[in-house]
Amino acid sequence: MSVPPQDALPLFVTCSRGVEALLVAELTALGAHEAREKRGGVACAASLETAYRACLWSRLASRVLLPLKTFALTDAQSIYDAAGDIVWPDLFAAHSRFAIEVAGRTPGIANTHFAGLKLKDAVVDGFRAAGLERPNVDTDDPDIRLHLHLDREQGSLSLDLAGESLHRRGYRARGVEAPLKENLACAILVRAGWPELMTQAEAPLVDPMCGSGTLLIEGAWMAADIAPGILRARWGFEAWLDHKPLLWQRLREEAQQRRAAGLAQLQPRFYGRDLEPRAIAAAKANAERAGLAGKLRLETGDAIAARAPGTTPGLVVTNPPYGERLAHEAELVKLYSLLGVTLQQQFAGWRFGFFTARDDLAQRLGLRATKISSLYNGAIACKLLRFDIPGGTAPHADGAPPAVVAEPAEDFANRLRKNVRHLGKWAKRAGVSCWRVYDADLPEYAVAVDLYETAEGERHAHVQEYAAPKTVDPARAEKRLRGALAGVQSVLEIPPARLHYKLRQSQKGASQYQRQSEGENFHVIVEHDCGLYVNFDDYLDTGVFLDHRPMRLRIQNEAAGKRFLNLFCYTASASVHAARGGAASTLSLDMSNTYLDWAQRNLLLNDFHSQQYERPPPPGVKLSRHALVRADCLAWLAERAGLPAPPQFDLIFLDPPTFSNSKKMEGTLDIQRDHAGLIRQTMALLAPGGTLYFSTNRHGFKLDALIAGQFEAHDITAQTLDEDFRRPPPAHKCWAIRRREGGGLPTFAHVAVGAGESDEDDDDSGAP
Repeated sequence: MSVPPQDALPLFVTCSRGVEALLVAELTALGAHEAREKRGGVACAASLETAYRACLWSRLASRVLLPLKTFALTDAQSIYDAAGDIVWPDLFAAHSRFAIEVAGRTPGIANTHFAGLKLKDAVVDGFRAAGLERPNVDTDDPDIRLHLHLDREQGSLSLDLAGESLHRRGYRARGVEAPLKENLACAILVRAGWPELMTQAEAPLVDPMCGSGTLLIEGAWMAADIAPGILRARWGFEAWLDHKPLLWQRLREEAQQRRAAGLAQLQPRFYGRDLEPRAIAAAKANAERAGLAGKLRLETGDAIAARAPGTTPGLVVTNPPYGERLAHEAELVKLYSLLGVTLQQQFAGWRFGFFTARDDLAQRLGLRATKISSLYNGAIACKLLRFDIPGGTAPHADGAPPAVVAEPAEDFANRLRKNVRHLGKWAKRAGVSCWRVYDADLPEYAVAVDLYETAEGERHAHVQEYAAPKTVDPARAEKRLRGALAGVQSVLEIPPARLHYKLRQSQKGASQYQRQSEGENFHVIVEHDCGLYVNFDDYLDTGVFLDHRPMRLRIQNEAAGKRFLNLFCYTASASVHAARGGAASTLSLDMSNTYLDWAQRNLLLNDFHSQQYERPPPPGVKLSRHALVRADCLAWLAERAGLPAPPQFDLIFLDPPTFSNSKKMEGTLDIQRDHAGLIRQTMALLAPGGTLYFSTNRHGFKLDALIAGQFEAHDITAQTLDEDFRRPPPAHKCWAIRRREGGGLPTFAHVAVGAGESDEDDDDSGAP
């Protein structure tokens, strides 16, 4: 370790957590002495020139602090006393505006704002004691920044030489915050190996989810030897009375010369894409302000469709979106799985740096990390995973042999092609535009794939993965899912953005109806001359249960002039079909405002005007022709069936959940246990000559023998299954139930529902 010069300044240079070791190396290269890692920064000794260079050239630092005093911290008065020992007029002039930043904590001071006020008082009193005017405080645009750090029983006062945080390079539009700060982006690039690769003139840098372009711009500046502080107009040290303007001017001119030389030799080898056109527009504007016009190749597109630019391997690096941009787990699983396939197929031999707060999903990539680094994005703990993508010559860091590129799921793809050919002909003959193309036909690939053709002319694939049992190796299950998703995308020729993935599993704590995203991206499909809204992303189901397609058509064909009741209606697609068939009236009940709103949109889409009731109107109140009522169907049935003259309906559709203990219900519902009483209550509302269609998707369901004895109950399951749901043998069951000829109203029987207290919901059937 070199010996610092006699006039060396003590510095504390701050950085993001996890970057300290990299910052030690960087500061040492810039000329600092005795650099030592500390939590959240590096302590070192440096000449004034090196301090200037740290401000101008450090790609990793946040602030360059010049410690003024360290003192014992007992209470707020100790801050005032320590600051009073400093001759403030020797540091900056009275006309300079100053600001104070307080960080850390101490038991003796509960409020950092109060600590800042005590320091401000000491500074102002110091100027007054010297017979000078008091300087003004300006928190928005100060000339001088003072930093007070509270660390339990110790406090430290520093002068911030940089002024604004060094991550603010000057190329990003003011007021626009990015999810990734510029200095953290540089740390990611260093850890990912870009400094070694950038010396190869043709090695590309690719960010397939580039956002506003931070990683690409910082990577280009590194390759072009551009000082990260070159665009900054103001510095904290400029109002410092020990500032040496001539020395600073020389360093600035040197940086300008290096920038010009670097840009002259910089090749346009930086490639970015993003699904959001606004992000690409921001990236282009940032690149232009950074002086990189023409050096970055930016386009709107899905990361999964990224391709290697040329034959020279380089670095793929990205900070995938999470939180607001990708709100639910299923979308992350799809992204990680398909990205892993793309990398292995299109970027063999490249390096890959993956910065994520969800490293628990990293195994979905199907790649083995050669190095993992812990970094923090603000307060969020993240991991940077570095991979050597198989197919190249780059050795593994751990000396292990290169991994084998995952074989494509040819068996799955072949079955999918076969189904598309066979079922596609049937769908065309039947006029069906939305159908199930694959349903766990191969046990190894436990997914259901539904193909939707929307009224807008788009093709979407809705993929549902059945959760693997605990006996299945998770790594094997993930590999098969990757192969299945890649097969769906390839065989069906679906753009990644129109491939929608969900994980179906037993719902614990949240039903299948719980919102999973906030996209509100609705599409319209057409079924039997009925328009229906579907949503592929926000919920586990899309809003239309495809297995009930024949049932909806049957209702439509039988509804003319009839009064139709739709219990547990979900989005009321069956009510739309009944209305299209000429029903005299429709009444649809559900507990969810969300789905009743959806149902109302479905009816209005087909020019059927409906009225929504927030609670069940009293018996006898005349409802609108197409009424939507928010109600607990169990309670509503019990009340209506018990009336001396219950309301009458000619056609009823009853498709309750298989199990529910929603907090909105008065009890629990188990359809196997409770269906007999539920059917009897519903039959009390059935007009003479009418039909009740009862449907369930409970596996192994058996109709109560007493129901079959009391009513005419015909199993019509086979008639309510289209070609796309006949394999494998489905859980779907359906009965047409009528009163026996000459029979009167059934004896009222109360539904025996449990008194569960849980708010959980588990529903795997649902109404159409």
